[in-house]
Amino acid sequence: MPNVAETSSLPRPPLTALSEEERMFQDAVRRFARERIGPYVREMDAAAIFRKDLLHEMFALGLMGIEIPEEYGGQGGSFFQAVLAVEALAAVDPSAAVIVDVQNTIANNVIIRWGSEDQKRRYLPKLASDMVASFALSEAGSGSDAFALATRATQRGDEYFITGRKLWITNAAESGLFLLFANANPQAGHRGIACFLVERDFPGFQVGKKEDKLGIRASSTCELILDDCRVPASNVLGELGKGYKIAIETLNEGRIAIGAQMAGLAQGALDHAIAYAKQRQQFGKPIAEFQGVQFELAQMATEVEAARLLVYNAARLRDSGHPYVTQAAMAKYFASQVAEDTASRAVEIFGGVGFTKDYPVEKLYRDAKIGRIYEGTTNMQKLTIAKQILSEPRP
Repeated sequence: MPNVAETSSLPRPPLTALSEEERMFQDAVRRFARERIGPYVREMDAAAIFRKDLLHEMFALGLMGIEIPEEYGGQGGSFFQAVLAVEALAAVDPSAAVIVDVQNTIANNVIIRWGSEDQKRRYLPKLASDMVASFALSEAGSGSDAFALATRATQRGDEYFITGRKLWITNAAESGLFLLFANANPQAGHRGIACFLVERDFPGFQVGKKEDKLGIRASSTCELILDDCRVPASNVLGELGKGYKIAIETLNEGRIAIGAQMAGLAQGALDHAIAYAKQRQQFGKPIAEFQGVQFELAQMATEVEAARLLVYNAARLRDSGHPYVTQAAMAKYFASQVAEDTASRAVEIFGGVGFTKDYPVEKLYRDAKIGRIYEGTTNMQKLTIAKQILSEPRP
């Protein structure tokens, strides 16, 4: 049995303490978000379009290929660094954060983990340099029940012909590559699902209607239409029939980044509320001097810190190879709740002007709502957490 005194004396870094490399990376992303994205947030939200020049800059800075190994043109960074980037961007514009999130923690991650060497060499350099990718799982009848897929893939020779329709696909307007799930063997149920690498210009494929959304409006969300879309058999990702496994394990990781997006959004709302409370005068003094406002800010700050701790813990567990499914669900569930609540309180601290589009908290309040919905609703996270804790042996 280890000596308690010896083990307790070992230095353990605080959960939120960053290495010098992580801190420099975080500072660079924050500066880019503040200086380059910040001036265009309102304009992009109104137009529901993310500026192409900013997208190019995100590629140039390496933000779209954080975990891609250097041999494929990426940064060779960690999952935790991707989480830091998403969090930093979300404090300024959650739309920018979700673009980077889906690219890194979903699309790139899937190909790095499941792709063949040929697929990695064909796609990872592009994804690191100039190609946006989407994760195409959801359908009209397949949301929380992710595997009730109606999209079908039929093999003819060395090609698959895919027919179906996908909905609510993030980044679809900009994407050149789609990680698309279809059932190649319906008789096998969810065990017939495969993941296909579908390029935008493949015959029979088209991006359809772009959704007009409440929040994260500069991040595109579109339908995909496949009518006998021809996909080479060499573009099946992983083993045929293992698509369900790819989707589940990828979404478990992606939820940590959604938690980061929501924690960053909440921090942004809190920062705006603090700044406004210090300068807004009522009854001859800043409203920050009133105890009622101080209590609101204190609660907001505490909840934001708690959300960040959950997100960082889940990300570090993932990077270190420890089990993290429960922690990922907790991080996503709690951070999305905190984001919505913090943004709402920020609007109230701003008062009447907070309800207008002239001030940034109105947008953050709209952006926060999606956190409780995409990549697994709040209730689905609760189910995951409950299943995990009920199956664990008690001490």
